[in-house]
Amino acid sequence: MGRKKLARSTTATVMVDDSSVTPTLEGNQGFSELHASLAKIGKIPGVKGYILKNLTSAVIDLKNPAKLVEYALLTSEVADACDESSILFDLNITRAVVTGKKLKMLGIILGENKLAIFMEKTVNHTDISDRILP
Repeated sequence: MGRKKLARSTTATVMVDDSSVTPTLEGNQGFSELHASLAKIGKIPGVKGYILKNLTSAVIDLKNPAKLVEYALLTSEVADACDESSILFDLNITRAVVTGKKLKMLGIILGENKLAIFMEKTVNHTDISDRILP
C-alpha cells in the first residue's frame, strides 16, 4: 500500500514590520486590552470570530464553534510558519494574511500574545489590523 499525500493549497501574504520598534503588550493588562478590542472587532459584519492566546491564557470566540479545531490548527500552522520564516530569513514578522476560497485569516503577534481573526474574503483586513496596531 502506498502512502497518501495531503496537498494544501493556500495563498499567504506576509507583512514585515521593518520599523525598529515592535509593539508589545505585557502582562494580563495587555491581554485584557486585546480581548476588549477583539470583542468590538467581532461585531463587524463579515468577521467570523477570533482566537487570542499567550503562554498562560486563551480566548476563543467563533460564530461557528464547529470549526474550532480547523481554525485552531490554521492559527497554529500560520504562527509556526511566521516564526520559522522570521528565523530563516532574519525577519521580524508580526502580521500575516492567509486567504482561502471563502475565508481570510489575519494573524498578529504582539509580544507573547498571538491572535487570529477570521473573516469573509470581502472584509478589509487592513482596517481591522489598524484597529489593533494603530
